[in-house]
Amino acid sequence: MLVVLAFIIIFHITSIALLFIATIDNAWWVGQDFYVGIWKICLNATKTECVEIGSDNPNFQAIQAIQATMILSTILCCIGLLSFGLQLFRLKQGERFVFTAIIQLLSCLCVMIAAAIYTSMYEKFHPTLNITNGTFGYSFILAWIAFAFTLISSIMYLILRKRK
Repeated sequence: MLVVLAFIIIFHITSIALLFIATIDNAWWVGQDFYVGIWKICLNATKTECVEIGSDNPNFQAIQAIQATMILSTILCCIGLLSFGLQLFRLKQGERFVFTAIIQLLSCLCVMIAAAIYTSMYEKFHPTLNITNGTFGYSFILAWIAFAFTLISSIMYLILRKRK
């Protein structure tokens, strides 16, 4: 049982790390001479000439929705880990970690919404850049991996029962 709990904790911490990296780092859309994230645009490979994405962008509300849902998913994932720790010592034997599973499922939903919005609108976010020369960056890919990890961990929490 301790091995299963250790695996779940490591899996959950990995999900949190992936969400932090995907939210903070500036590599959602990458080209040969630019990096674009959900916070700023860097116009050279060394990321020294960066401009924040401001309200002058025509799709700023969608970018703000991505920012908000990524932050919310990260916060929910952290709260899920705390609730798991509390429930680990407070639940009676044989009960499931339903509250933690619900929090993880909400985190999964938030990161899915953010990644789906970016997937459907990435061409419209940065009209001044030559988008055709770029590809999805590792932060975008990590967001989708974090989606899968949070979904799997929420399912694991639903299945997991507290045993001796």
